[in-house]
Formats: sequence, C-alpha cells, structure tokens
Amino acid sequence: MGKRDYYDVLGVPRAASPDEIKRAYRRLAKEYHPDMAKGDKKVAEERFKELSEAYEVLADDEKRKIYDAYGREGLKQQVWGGQDFDWSRFTHGGDVRDLFGEDFFEAFFGRSPFGGSLFTDLFGGRAARRGPRRGRDLQVAVGVPLDELYRGTRKELQIPRAAPCETCRGTGAKGGRLVTCATCNGQGQVRRSQARGFSQFISITACPKCGGRGQWPESPCPACGGQGRIETTSTLHVEIPAGAPDGLQLRLAGKGEAGDPGAPPGDLYVVVRTLEHPPFQRDGRNVLVDWPITMARAVLGGDVEVPTLDGGARLRIPPGTQTHTVFRLRGKGLPDIETGRRGDELVRVVVRTPERLTSEERRLFEKLDSVTGDRAGDAGPPPPDRFG
Repeated sequence: MGKRDYYDVLGVPRAASPDEIKRAYRRLAKEYHPDMAKGDKKVAEERFKELSEAYEVLADDEKRKIYDAYGREGLKQQVWGGQDFDWSRFTHGGDVRDLFGEDFFEAFFGRSPFGGSLFTDLFGGRAARRGPRRGRDLQVAVGVPLDELYRGTRKELQIPRAAPCETCRGTGAKGGRLVTCATCNGQGQVRRSQARGFSQFISITACPKCGGRGQWPESPCPACGGQGRIETTSTLHVEIPAGAPDGLQLRLAGKGEAGDPGAPPGDLYVVVRTLEHPPFQRDGRNVLVDWPITMARAVLGGDVEVPTLDGGARLRIPPGTQTHTVFRLRGKGLPDIETGRRGDELVRVVVRTPERLTSEERRLFEKLDSVTGDRAGDAGPPPPDRFG
C-alpha cells in the first residue's frame, strides 16, 4: 500500500498556510509523539514518523514546491539524494521541546526544582543535545547554460569546507589512539541527582569532557589540534539532470562540513541556476527565440534557418507573415526531469526594416509604394505579442 498524501496526513487543504500546517502538526504530534503517546507505542511511532515526514516537507517552501510538482519520488531524488526521509531527529526530547515549548512540558510532567520541566531532567532536553555535533550543511549555486541543461551535464565544484583530518582520520587523536573518558567511564553521559524531601531528581547530560563520545584522545593530533577536522577546499563533481528546473536543489549526502569527532558530516545542497544563453530564453520546458526575417521573406514566404538547442532547424514562413508572429517547433524544448517529455521551441519572427538602401533598392520600394498605396491599412491591427 502506497504512502498517504502529505496534506491528508496532516489533515490540511493543499492551499493551507504555513501557520495552519504548523498548528496541525503540533496538535497531532502531541498525541502521537513516542515519548508521550498512550496505548500501542509501535503504532504511535509509525504515525509520528508519518507526521514528521509530512511536516518536514510542507513547512519548507522549496520542498513543498517540489512535492506539489513532482510528488514524493521527486523529493527523494532532488532533495534527499535518493535516500528515504530521516525522521530520527524528531524523536529526541530537545527537538520536541523546541516545537511545543517548555510550558507544555511543565503542565504535562510537572516543574523541575532546577527550573523548567521534569521532562528536561528525565529525557535530557537541551543538555542531552550537547554531544558530538553533526557537521553543518552547506549550499552552493551552480550556473548552467540552456544548451547544457538540454542534455544534462556534469559540473566540477570547488567547495571551501571543514573536512575530516586525514592525519588522525577525523578522531582528533594523534595516531588515532583514543582512551576511555575518565569523567564518564566511557558512557558519554553524566548523571546528577539532587534530593528534595522524599524525592530525588536526576538530570542526564552529555559528558562535558568528551562531548558525549565516551572516548578521549590520548594525545591531540598535531595536524588539527585535536579538532578532528581541517579547513580545506574540496573538489566535488555533481551530475545535473537534463531539463533541471531553475532552483532545483540537489543533495550530496555527507559532503558538507565535518562534524565533531564521532559525529556524521553535514550535507551539501547544490542549487541549479539557469544562465542566459542568447538568443534563447527559458519558459519552463519551452524555449523562446526572437528571430529576424527580411521584409521580402515576410511578404513572399519561404524557408529560414533558425537555431535550436540541438543545432538548427528549417522553419516555413507563410506568405504575408506579420512581425511578431509566433511559430512552434514541437519537441525542441527542454525535457521534463521526471518523464523526459520535451517542451517546444517558440520562434517569434521579427520583420527587419532596412535602415540603408541602395539606389536600386530605393527605386524598387518607391515603385512598390506607388502600386500598393494605402493598402497596408487593410490588414488591420498587428497581431498581439504572444511572448508578453
């Protein structure tokens, strides 16, 4: 059975505002969050996973546009790098506390003698998140001209970023030698308790010595000073799919900045930007071209050669063609990123009036004028500008 539509999951219409989406998620997530749900925990976890995935997409303008246009598969390929949605960060105490607010948890769990809610003491809250930090995500824009978007291309990128130290393999330790942290005995967490009357309150936080890793460098790596990462410029390659829409965001998993030792790296997001490529202009999958023709060709008709993204094409001009008439060359536009179906090329012919005449040309135009007189007014108003 296929996954449900994200709008149906949150119970909102497709035209829902960001505030409506957030309110719907808050309401449903309070009911199904694994730390708070009543009844079958497995069912609640699956429901919360579904809610989190829907909210992750619909709360982000760019992801929502891609979903509305291309569906879940488009998101998987364009945003999540072919991987399934990672919802695990929505299940941790700190993140859910940020979503609902501390007041909610004080009402639900009671107030802690240390300030805030007991939820923070019991499940860690913000303190629990001060472990090894995941690397930062990076974003870079790459400009691609239309002729390359027509076929798809491969781009080389130079990305300044914090990368794992090769000397210590990202551990921050000289020779990669780590020892068990004496502060937390390798647990990565420290527990503190405080007795108040007949009650005992326990707080669990990331170890301040090892940052939650449970291990500590025997000696700091001299190359990175124990940080486990160094500033460098990495050469990366990204495949730009044929017909990539302007603003398409491609995710390169793990190609962002290195995290703390023991934590995963961030991701790199490559945003595709369409570059100008005269005489072509882009209009979605269609390509627009203004192409000049002579007055004689407009009057008499005939074939003209016009440019396309894959070479040239012959265009038949009917006799009596007016300036700004638009002709369609089917299948000469950009391919759809999902179906591969190509758009069209729209050629708007512009009748070119000569600015300098030879004596022979002037004689011929004067003769034509004496024959036609005011007949030009019989044709009526010029055709509308269909590119406008």
